Amino acid sequence: MPESTPSRTGRRLSAILAADVAGYSRLMHNDEEGTHARLASLLAEVVFPVIGEHGGRVVKHTGDGFLAEFPSAVEAVRAACQFQDMVRDIAGQDQGDWRLVFRVGINISDVIVEAHDIFGDGVNIAARLEGIAEAGGICISASAYEHVRGKMPLEVIDLGEQHLKNIARPVRVYAVTTDKKEQTSVSVSAIASSLPILSIVVLPFKNIDGDPEQEYFVDGVTESLTTDLSRISGSFVIARNTAFTFKNKVLDVREIGRALNVRYILEGSVQRAGIRLRVNVQLIDAETGNHLWAERFDKPIADFFDMQDEIVSRLANELDAELILAEAKRAERVLSPNALELCFRGIACIYKGPSHENYSAARSFFEKALAVDPECVDALLGIARIEAGWGSTFVDESRWNHFATAEPLLMKVLALAPGNAMAHAFLGLVQMATRRVEAGIAQCEHALLLDRNFANAWGMIAYGKQLLGHFEQSIVHVKEAERLSPRDIFAFRWLNNAGVSTLMHGDPAGAVSWLRRCVERNRNFSIGQFHLAAALSLAGEVAEAKAVADTALGLDPNFTIQKYRLGLASDNPAYLAGRNQIYHGMSIAGLPQV
Repeated sequence: MPESTPSRTGRRLSAILAADVAGYSRLMHNDEEGTHARLASLLAEVVFPVIGEHGGRVVKHTGDGFLAEFPSAVEAVRAACQFQDMVRDIAGQDQGDWRLVFRVGINISDVIVEAHDIFGDGVNIAARLEGIAEAGGICISASAYEHVRGKMPLEVIDLGEQHLKNIARPVRVYAVTTDKKEQTSVSVSAIASSLPILSIVVLPFKNIDGDPEQEYFVDGVTESLTTDLSRISGSFVIARNTAFTFKNKVLDVREIGRALNVRYILEGSVQRAGIRLRVNVQLIDAETGNHLWAERFDKPIADFFDMQDEIVSRLANELDAELILAEAKRAERVLSPNALELCFRGIACIYKGPSHENYSAARSFFEKALAVDPECVDALLGIARIEAGWGSTFVDESRWNHFATAEPLLMKVLALAPGNAMAHAFLGLVQMATRRVEAGIAQCEHALLLDRNFANAWGMIAYGKQLLGHFEQSIVHVKEAERLSPRDIFAFRWLNNAGVSTLMHGDPAGAVSWLRRCVERNRNFSIGQFHLAAALSLAGEVAEAKAVADTALGLDPNFTIQKYRLGLASDNPAYLAGRNQIYHGMSIAGLPQV
């Protein structure tokens, strides 16, 4: 029970510890009486005695948690480390869905003290720190860290400045661990969170106008997004029927996250503005309540079903990238990452753009993932993507070796996961680049049957059509990829394909327009710069062409026109004639022949 303090109100410097149970609403839903009894037993027999041993007092209960005060930050952290370790050992005997573990936040501040409570901004900060701690973890403020540093065997992970809800200024936060290997429960990175990786719920979108004719469109967007996000590798998406139980309810997103045991919440709204329809969407971190990403669509009102398909396609593609980057950022703080977390970090390196450094870093993460799990599909696919990307980006004699390495990896992925759309698409790319164009296009088309929103597959088909001399079709496919995912991370590759097809079709000025967009999207993409130099030369802009060529050689100093000729992937007459024009343009730009 909370201890008494003198009745007079006063102030004092205190170390404040706030704690709550991770996933409490879910636990209560599963077993209300059992969860209540287990929590009461843990508090009475483990947690509160430890707090007393370290000179602390429990100020009050807060439903699924409590607030405690200590005269010393050192003793507060020692107590937290001790009871978290003990609770973890007890929780380890339970199955995953029944594990009862705490999250802890610690801050030191001057507080207002009353008989049965303490108040002040410092108390609020401790509560917010508890909110961003991992299940089983401890987060402390910079002020608390300054008091404990060097006074106990402590290791921390610097989480940087965090913008905490309703706290005016950012707070520097540290996640705590100890130097004993067996006491890793206090580390953000050492305990696997009770929240599944890449877990998300799509809440029913709000129909702001209340127009009943619009309601089916709003619900359709929610349902389609739920389906399409479930295609993301490694994702855990709450089913539509469960998500719709929150329709028209005003709830705190953190509470929804705890109730559903998810890391991310997607919410949105639809509003009619004259002859246009406006859709607002935002991605929220369910643990902190922080907004991670937002998007707005303004579309002329046309066929609702066509609009729904286009909006869902764009959202699914953008969210795929945003969620992976968010998980990669989380994984950076993990001391002992699992295979999937390592894969997220590898994919994030690919997203930075095609360079030797980025590809090497990505491959390293995928190889580490395979050391953890030799049959990790995402790691095998990741290495195959690196090899295919290397072969299609950097022009040298070894490009065929990269394609030869990628193909068996992709075949292994498809043996393990036949429905993996990305593996089919990259196998198609490898086949197209190695003179099996029709087979490659068929693989990419199969990928689109598996995932209708897979914009990158359209970009790869555009490359295949170019190899067959169907330049106008190639450009049409690039436009379709852009329609599905206008801000796609890999759009620079599609724009390069459109530029090359336009150049081969005899329109160097049009090619310059496409290739400028390619370079603007990703300045690390050396082959796009080489193609731009060729197009500028053929369009009569020789001075600029030479400047672009110099920039491109800075990215890939081993490039020569002779090596570029090795990339010939088709004997189609129109394609061969177009290649000759590119060689000529590169020569005018001053690129080396050999």
